[in-house]
Order: sequence, then structure tokens, then C-alpha cells
Amino acid sequence: MPALALSLFAITLYALASHQLATRPFGARPDSRTWLLPAVPAVVLHAALHLVAWRLLGGPDLHFFAAMSLVGLGMAALTTLLGPAQRIEALGIFVFPLASLVLAAYAVFGGGQPREDLGWPLKLHALLALLAYSTLAVATLIAIMLWFQERALRQRQLGAWQRILPPLTQVETLLFRSLGAAFALLSLTLLTGVVFVDDLFAQGLGHKTVLSILSWIVLALLLFGRWRWGWRGPRAAKLTLVAMALLLLAFFGSKYVYELVLQRA
Repeated sequence: MPALALSLFAITLYALASHQLATRPFGARPDSRTWLLPAVPAVVLHAALHLVAWRLLGGPDLHFFAAMSLVGLGMAALTTLLGPAQRIEALGIFVFPLASLVLAAYAVFGGGQPREDLGWPLKLHALLALLAYSTLAVATLIAIMLWFQERALRQRQLGAWQRILPPLTQVETLLFRSLGAAFALLSLTLLTGVVFVDDLFAQGLGHKTVLSILSWIVLALLLFGRWRWGWRGPRAAKLTLVAMALLLLAFFGSKYVYELVLQRA
């Protein structure tokens, strides 16, 4: 019951932070950061709930709803930490409700059962994977933001909502910085998987490994295309969405089938 109450409190704080961002007067100064007052404790509570659950279970809980909640936590933490400095706090309008949704699912449906310690190598691999998913998810939201912003500029349909966004060139720079970070984290995830996981193409991991590698290739192609041919705009956004879709299928698609459909760990 205390965990459920804390989850509801964190969800309420997320909703308040999102509401403050969505209703902030257009033209408000970028240094107006009252939304951080509910956002920071929401992220801290979200993280604390997982840490307590891990302690009770005797190790990290990476079952379907727990993993979804952890990715939502990562997205919320990145938005809270980087939003004020990079002027991408507008992402919180979408990230915080998403974090609330996955936290609610985790609170209602719970995580896994007590398990033996995985050891630090596999914990490191899992942590890098979750960070890669979170960073790429944030990059995907930025890509969608860039896509709509560029489309509005081309059609000269400049709505008031654009005032809360950074300039187009800054959004594009933030996108490729996020993609670079996601690519580095995914590279480390694959590397630690090769080093620490026994036979990545066995244990039902084959499709997961192949899809993750395909996502890595798409990101590598996008970053190379940006460096070599100056790829940008809709092309960059589309390839970002493809990379994210592949990674979602690799991790959460397989988890959904194994854990919720087949009822296997």
C-alpha cells in the first residue's frame, strides 16, 4: 500500500509538471522553471520505488512493466536534467504523462518475482540497454518535434505553440547530439552483450540481437549521412523512427511475447 500511495503521489507530481509546461504563458522567459518544483521530486520518487522493489526482490527487476517504467523514468530524468540547459523543457508536456502511464502500469501489474543476483556484468549490460532506450526515445520525440516544426515553417503555419520551442537549428543540433549519445550507449550495450552474455543467438535471444544490431546500423547510417551528406529534416526524423521501432521490437516486443503471452521468464 505505501508503494501504491507513493506511485500516485509521483504521478500527481508528473501531471502538475506537465500542466505547468502546457499552460505556461506563451512568450514566458526561458528561465521560468517553476515546473521543476514538481518534476524533480516526481523523478526522485519514481527512482526510489524501483530501488525499494529491487531490494525486496534481491536484484534488478527487468520484467515487462518494470522495464517500461524504467525507460519512462530515464526519459523523465533526461528531460528534467537537460531541459533547462538545452531549452527542450517542452518535451516534458509529452514525457511526463508517458512516465506517469508506465509508472501506473508498473504499480498496478507489478514486476517480477524474487530472483538470484545477476552479477555486476549483466547489471551493467541491462543498465546500458535501458539508458540507450531512454536516450533514443527522447531523440525520437525531438525528431517528431523537428518534423512538425519544419513542416509548419514550410507551410507558413506558425502557431503560438512554436514559441515554446527552441529555434529550428537548435532543435536539429539537439537531435543529433541525442542520437550520438544513443548510438554510443547502444554500441556499449551490444559490446557488453558480446562479452558478458553466453551466446547472444541462443536462449531465445537471436531475434532480439538481430533487431538491436539493425537499429544500430540505422543509427550509424544516419550519423554517417549527417556527417558526409548533411542529412537533416524529414529524412533524419524518419530514420530515427525506424531505429526506435526496431529497438522497441527487440526489447519490449520480445518481452511482451515471452512474459505476457507465453508466460515465460
